[in-house]
Amino acid sequence: MFTRINLTTMKRLMALTAGLLVLLVLMGTSHAEDRIPGPRYDDQGQLIRADGWRQWVFIGAPLTPNELNDGHASFPEFHNVYIEPVAYAHFVNTGQFPNGTMIAKELLSVGDTEAVSGSGYFQGDFQGLEFTVKDTERFPDEPGGWTYYSFGHELPYADVAKAFPTDACAACHEAAADYDMVFIQYYPILKAVDPK
Repeated sequence: MFTRINLTTMKRLMALTAGLLVLLVLMGTSHAEDRIPGPRYDDQGQLIRADGWRQWVFIGAPLTPNELNDGHASFPEFHNVYIEPVAYAHFVNTGQFPNGTMIAKELLSVGDTEAVSGSGYFQGDFQGLEFTVKDTERFPDEPGGWTYYSFGHELPYADVAKAFPTDACAACHEAAADYDMVFIQYYPILKAVDPK
């Protein structure tokens, strides 16, 4: 009888402990969008390159090849574009890009045009890394608080980058982006949220 009571009590304690752990995890993640890792800056105000951008949420790979632009495309590379996962979750839940959103754009050359699957455009070599950051606290005078950075055009990428002048990138985004300075019209995964 003594063994059965202990076993029953132990099972109840284990179930209670498991329930409490689940509750704590749920409480800790229910406001995950409020804890966006956000950008980090050095003492000179340069953006410190975030690590692991290739593990962020992949939103698309636009390509405007020279062959379709009279041999002179403004951006002839593939652009592999990723958004920081917590910012993406916030966007999905609210339709808003929160302060601290970081979007990475890694440039890749157009490689082969033939593969076993047929003719097409296939990615070649890494050619650069750029970040877009929404930081309304640090940059209240930039359109929407968005700033744009380049970490260089060859590996290894630089560890820090200075913001481009407003007219270098923001002006185009402000004029042509469908929503909050982001070209969501070219990214079905963002467009599906339909924030409007």
